[in-house]
Amino acid sequence: MTASFAQIRRSLYVIAFALAPLSPAMAQVAPELTEAEQAVQRATQADADQYAPDLISQARQELMQAQQAALDRSQRKQLPALARRAAVDADLARARSEEAVATAQLQQRRAEVSQLQNTLGTGEGR
Repeated sequence: MTASFAQIRRSLYVIAFALAPLSPAMAQVAPELTEAEQAVQRATQADADQYAPDLISQARQELMQAQQAALDRSQRKQLPALARRAAVDADLARARSEEAVATAQLQQRRAEVSQLQNTLGTGEGR
């Protein structure tokens, strides 16, 4: 038996009514949570798993705690602080990762310059 439009509409009303109390609260906390999610994503894209694994792991745990707080009415007041802490740790992980990449590139360039200087100084390149 197929469901009629009336039954589908009634189901949608029930779902909307059940989620209605969450909507205003989620709208108020969404910016902090969204920023934390984006910060963790930026850190992951910057290879923080390789260069700052402890920090990115901590940021992910804090993000999960913030997401759980968003769902638990008794913990919702803690959500902004948890989300900000996750965002800060993720940003630090991204910065440390970018620093490690830049340091490695600098060392590589210095080695190339040294090799060129040695080649030019000894006449091996001629």
